[in-house]
Amino acid sequence: MGRQGTVKQDAASGRWFFVVDISPPGAPRRQLKRRGFAKKREALDALNELVESVRKHTFVEPTSQTLGQYLLDDWLPAAHGSLEPSTWASYDRNLRIHVIPRLGTVPLQALDAAALNKVYAALLEGGRRDQKDGGLSPRTVRYIATILGRALKDAVQWGRLVRNPADVARPPRASDTHASEMRTWSGSELARFLELVEGNRYRSPCFFLATTGCRRGECLGLRWADVDLEAGRVSIRQTVTAVNHRVRIAPRTKTGRGRAVDLDAATVSELRSHHARQAQEMLVLGLRPDGETLVFCHPDGRPYHPERFSREFDRRLDRHPELPRIRLHDLRHTWATLALAAGVPTKIVSDRLGHRTTAITADVYSHVTPTMGTEAAEKVSALIFGTAR
Repeated sequence: MGRQGTVKQDAASGRWFFVVDISPPGAPRRQLKRRGFAKKREALDALNELVESVRKHTFVEPTSQTLGQYLLDDWLPAAHGSLEPSTWASYDRNLRIHVIPRLGTVPLQALDAAALNKVYAALLEGGRRDQKDGGLSPRTVRYIATILGRALKDAVQWGRLVRNPADVARPPRASDTHASEMRTWSGSELARFLELVEGNRYRSPCFFLATTGCRRGECLGLRWADVDLEAGRVSIRQTVTAVNHRVRIAPRTKTGRGRAVDLDAATVSELRSHHARQAQEMLVLGLRPDGETLVFCHPDGRPYHPERFSREFDRRLDRHPELPRIRLHDLRHTWATLALAAGVPTKIVSDRLGHRTTAITADVYSHVTPTMGTEAAEKVSALIFGTAR
């Protein structure tokens, strides 16, 4: 651009302004004018700063676009093709319900970390504006913050923002979200639950979830082709999800990476018995299970609806008030907590859970690892001194 620009004084007001060409080489000429400087030096400094930002490719042209316009008109449509349908629907729903009513009219380029922090606090306290029973969970607020962070990161890459305000905002910490929501059973409580649901068609998938640490969608998406009972191993390759309450099978896991999960003898025995029962059920309907048949499904082979499956778990638990109340997802947390407490290395637990890094595992289960450190110290002490101190 003819990058030096021109600084002039307005004859009527006596204030200074500058005009600068911001068009890239070979493009039609475009000029930017900024007014209102009390002194010539102020106008010159502002002009030089702008020219330098263009040279460094950090210049962002001023726009009146609001955050709501950016999210609804630009970002969500652009993200549609790069996200799983269930993920996109979740992003769309959370932005429309929780973000746009509060920040939608704020100019995109005026958005700052303070405004984001204020919204995070409001969501924790009040959730939806018509919500009467308290705020959203820390985990949900952190999820909303993740969505915003991703959207604003793209705004930077697209030249709409100089920097991402979400990078310096302070949503609930990951450790806070897990600590406030996670509920787990002891080994005896888990065993008691599995005894109480003996004979119920939901026992086998709950058994599998409790002894493998798999996610709900991974369990419901498991096919017999993914199961090797002789080797005692399953391969996690696909998931069952719900998009706008409709069941879909996604040919990938949450992280996009498949993994192998070793089975214990009790789980292998449970799956053998379950396979025999399933074959009998399907035979009545004139069907025969094959490699593509889902391991856990309706008698006619249709996949379970993930949300209804969770509600069925809740209903079963309602019948046994003597057991602590947990969510279906807490079966995964229960396995991980029991494994870590038993001394299973964090790397093995992380691989089995399908976490991207061991740091995620250590953060989620930070309430378990302090006792592990103490136990490790005592075990090493016993090796050195002959007895634990």
